Amino acid sequence: MAGQTDKGDVGRIILSDSCVNEGAMWLARQDPRFADALAQCGPLPLRRKPEGFAELLSAIVSQQVSVASANAIWGRMVAAGLDQAAAIHAASDEDLRAAGLSRQKMRYARALAEAEIDFDALRHAPDDEVIATLTQVSGIGTWTAEIYAMFSLGRADVFAHGDLALQEGARLLLGLADRPTPAKMRKIAEAWSPWRSVAARVLWAYYRVAKDREGIR
Repeated sequence: MAGQTDKGDVGRIILSDSCVNEGAMWLARQDPRFADALAQCGPLPLRRKPEGFAELLSAIVSQQVSVASANAIWGRMVAAGLDQAAAIHAASDEDLRAAGLSRQKMRYARALAEAEIDFDALRHAPDDEVIATLTQVSGIGTWTAEIYAMFSLGRADVFAHGDLALQEGARLLLGLADRPTPAKMRKIAEAWSPWRSVAARVLWAYYRVAKDREGIR
C-alpha cells in the first residue's frame, strides 16, 4: 500500500515497489489500455531519489547537457565538496567554473543556495505548494519541480505535463492523432488521479517499448 504522512493534504506517498504495483493495477482496472501497456512493459521501476539540496543542484547541473557530461560535472562537484548549500555560498566563481559549471549554472546554483529551502517542511507540504516553492528559484522550472515531487518526495498523484516523452507515450497509448499539449495533457491525466505518478511511469516505459518496436532513435 502507498504510505501516508501525518498530514492528510499530502495524499499518498510511494514508498516501495508494492505501492507502484497498487497504482498500476488501479490504472489497469480503470482503462484496459493501461493493462495492455503493462503487459508489454513488465514491472515498473520504483524510481525513488534522495531529497534535499544536492538532488536539486544535480538537476540544475544536468540541464541541457548530455548524461555523460552531467555525470562528469557532478562527479567533480561532489569530489570538491560543492554539493551542499554552505559550500556553494563559500565557493568562488573560479571554484565552480573548475567543476564545469557555466556562468548561468553558477547563478542558478547560488540562487538555490540563497533560497534556503526548508526541505523538512517541503516533505509535508501539498503538491501545489511544493511545486510553487521550488519554481520560485531561478533555474528550477515546473518539470524539475514535478520530478522532485514525484521521485524525491514520492508523491503518487503528480504528473509532468510538459514532458515530451509522456506526451508522446500518451499519444501512442490513447491513439491520438497528435501529441497533446501540456494543457491537453493536464486534462487527460485528471482521469488517472490519484495515481498520476504511476501513470507517468507506465507512459515512460510504454514509450520506450514503442520506440524499440518501431526502431525510433
